[in-house]
Amino acid sequence: MQACKKRPTNFTADMEIYALILAGGSGERFWPLSRRALPKQLLRLVSGCSLLEAAITRLDGLIPPSRILVLTNVDQDKGVRELLKDIPAGNIIAEPSKRDTAAAVALGVAWVAARNHTAAMVVLPADHVIKETAAFQKIIRDAVEAAKEKSALITIGIRPASADPGFGYIEMGEPISGKPGLFRVVRFREKPNVDLAESFIRKGNFRWNAGMFVWTVPTILTEFNRHAPEFGRFIAMMSGPGAFEKNWGEKFSKLPRTSFDYAVMEHADRVLVLEAKFDWDDVGGWPAVARYFPKDARGNAANCGLTALEAGDNIVFDDAGNNVALLGVNNLIVVRTRDAVLVCHRHHAEKIKNLVAKLPEALQ
Repeated sequence: MQACKKRPTNFTADMEIYALILAGGSGERFWPLSRRALPKQLLRLVSGCSLLEAAITRLDGLIPPSRILVLTNVDQDKGVRELLKDIPAGNIIAEPSKRDTAAAVALGVAWVAARNHTAAMVVLPADHVIKETAAFQKIIRDAVEAAKEKSALITIGIRPASADPGFGYIEMGEPISGKPGLFRVVRFREKPNVDLAESFIRKGNFRWNAGMFVWTVPTILTEFNRHAPEFGRFIAMMSGPGAFEKNWGEKFSKLPRTSFDYAVMEHADRVLVLEAKFDWDDVGGWPAVARYFPKDARGNAANCGLTALEAGDNIVFDDAGNNVALLGVNNLIVVRTRDAVLVCHRHHAEKIKNLVAKLPEALQ
């Protein structure tokens, strides 16, 4: 893997855009490589960059480090800070308690509002793979323009590659005149079963919900006040001079525990979806990451040296790059780290998180 390279900065002056990077997570799906203090976004799974570093680098030239807020949790605070040396220390915040995504977004809005109460704001997960940076930045610019012009909440929709029941879906309505790729949102659909997901694909007007949002501070504050006023009051209290730094933690811990989609997006008056024109991968588990590993003639994918005899469709990851030998096995996931080894059937990858709960505390 190549090292994670920093690109020269050249930031635009015509748009005052802020970013909230959501960098929490439980560290279960990629065990034993991931742990509670080392979740997916801190791992170098598909390149020499961690997913979090790549998410920050992807904003280079669009949003400077001084306008990026990274929100993590106390278990992962140290690891995030060690990776993000270019982000001001005060721009990395660890949630004192888990309050779900509505509180996380409200915290980000308050942080931005305290600096510029009319700014545009982008909310991005830290754990996605997007390689087409120029196309990504164009979509963000288009979304910012639409958010300002339409006073709307913009969500980025991903054209489904399959009827995947692991994603939430966005049902698109009529297109917005003069805005290619921009549509009204009819409704958000929670993760469906396989049959329902297949019906979404057949209809053709559904997109995956990638959890990426764009709006202006006044618009999102209006929607919080209308549909989740306790969060709106929190934002108002925290956006006053010096209020955020003084007591955000105490107030944050008292916020309701609910998702942002449920609290706001499903009820907001004006929500639009802009279709992504860039590559996107959620890399939700070992089978997804295996797409980035070299494969042999029998479908064995590995990040390390692999010797296989009468073995096929296996996934192998060795943290130290040691050679692994397989004989007479198929459809396995084999992951080896310094202190643990995982061997499971690849069709049981979704159950790894259940296995983690049974492990000794030191290995979780």
